[in-house]
Amino acid sequence: MTPNELDAKASAWAANDCDPATADEVRALLAAQDWKSLEDRFGQALEFGTAGLRGVIGGGTNRMNRAVVRRTTLGLARYLKAKLPSVVSRGVVLGRDGRRMSDVFLADAASVLCAEGIPVHVFSRVVPTPVTAFGLLHLGAAAAVMVTASHNPPEYNGYKVYWENGAQIIPPHDTGIAQAIDAVGAAKDVPLLSEREAKAQGLWRVVPPSVERAYQEAILKLRPTRCTGDLRVVYTAMHGVGGRFVVDAFEEAGFAGLSTVPEQHEPNGDFPTVRFPNPEEPGAMDLSTAAAEKVKADLVLANDPDADRLAVMARDGSGALRMLTGNEVGVLLGHFLLTQQQVDKPVVLTTIVSSAQLKAIAQALGAAYDETLTGFKWIANRALELEAAEGRTFVMGYEEALGYTVGTVARDKDGVGSALVVADMAAWCKERGTTLFGYLEEIQRAHGLFVAKQFNATLPGASGAAAIKAVMQGFRDGAPGRIGDFEVTATADYQAQTRTAGGAVATLSLPKSNVVAYELAGGGRVTLRPSGTEPKIKFYFELKESIEAGEPLAKAKDRAQARLAATERAFLELAYARGLPRT
Repeated sequence: MTPNELDAKASAWAANDCDPATADEVRALLAAQDWKSLEDRFGQALEFGTAGLRGVIGGGTNRMNRAVVRRTTLGLARYLKAKLPSVVSRGVVLGRDGRRMSDVFLADAASVLCAEGIPVHVFSRVVPTPVTAFGLLHLGAAAAVMVTASHNPPEYNGYKVYWENGAQIIPPHDTGIAQAIDAVGAAKDVPLLSEREAKAQGLWRVVPPSVERAYQEAILKLRPTRCTGDLRVVYTAMHGVGGRFVVDAFEEAGFAGLSTVPEQHEPNGDFPTVRFPNPEEPGAMDLSTAAAEKVKADLVLANDPDADRLAVMARDGSGALRMLTGNEVGVLLGHFLLTQQQVDKPVVLTTIVSSAQLKAIAQALGAAYDETLTGFKWIANRALELEAAEGRTFVMGYEEALGYTVGTVARDKDGVGSALVVADMAAWCKERGTTLFGYLEEIQRAHGLFVAKQFNATLPGASGAAAIKAVMQGFRDGAPGRIGDFEVTATADYQAQTRTAGGAVATLSLPKSNVVAYELAGGGRVTLRPSGTEPKIKFYFELKESIEAGEPLAKAKDRAQARLAATERAFLELAYARGLPRT
């Protein structure tokens, strides 16, 4: 955009803003003629999609702010009244995490909904995302909104929407809501009803403590073995909202050996001990690891700030603490639940970028298995479909990005309920004289060794978005015949909904998505996609390795990891040739 175009767009936005702070912020940039910053803020707009909204807090169309929240909520209210007229009696559940502005954004959303005659059920204090999802079903509401940016850096916030079935929205609701938002006028003109007035009219309702209690009782029932033993566990809330829920649940379950990381236990949107409050990031687990070594813990558990994800560290064969990958935890949970509880017509689910090992386990144990697009919204909605159409019992689902859910307590990933089940599994392993890593080796020897790796390139701003688009298009225009040592046996383009193998083209049944996957000879695959919530492009690599009779697992793993690293290097060279910036 030219400076004149930016001036006009930013000036109009500031004039229509409902928040003097962000309006002044934009006007200061205009006065300074900071065209680079204005281009970043106004060169594009936050897109409402199946992940709702997520972005850096600040003024502008490409930022999270009160104007965006008010206009989004009015569009959502109008869409709900058109599609679910019962919303005016059932209402919408509203929850929030402990991030900066979360309380303000929630209050704005509540005031807009109440002005539209829609009752709101408001959690009066911060809660985990899965508790909001649970509250929607428990209260019989028509929808829910969770104000959170999950594991993003401190400057971010977001807005996540759930449908009446308890799961995050999927098409056509995402596009329908987006169209309704586009039809909303200026943010300063969005009608509001104050909290005092809304309460006087019975529209603003505080969620009773019985809802949180019902959630706790439900997750306590998820543990199949009810083992506790003398398991020693260190837990960190990562400055998020999971702390009181995890501590209460573990105490009630009988885990006497639980200790916390006090520096990270209370909600704090500044995240003072970590730059990036994601357990997968380097350094994020340093404090919890140190605490675990001090008390000689068997297990370390970490939630992300809204407690929908779970990181797990355990002792390996040498006694050292090591992080389990999301795929490894998902495989462990799947095998544990399928073998330690009896259910009719079980089904387990994961995504197209997660490990195929869960499929091998399900097939061997007589359970149904299915794959979805990336994102727990797809897992939850597909589970509901299979339950209704085939009478399946949903056992668990996971995605490699540390997201898991067990059973049907929450129709979304649940880092609190999953933490309880992982502790149950670890205690069961300890009673058997092994660890989670020992149990994983048992599974790999029985069902195959799968090794996986992920490469992320963070490419912010308009130039980054253009680079991501160029890489995806470059692979579509020029599919490789080989990736390193491996022949590409099939190409799946989920945007075109086609799978091409040996010249034959088949139609994919999954919804359209900007994902390309290459199937490799020997059972491996490479998948690439843009992130739906961050300015990143992600590459996923997985290979299957044979373990020879009597071969030490470590030797087979070393061989597999070397082949995986070589495959990654070969693919990155292909990506650089298609426009990926070298860093």
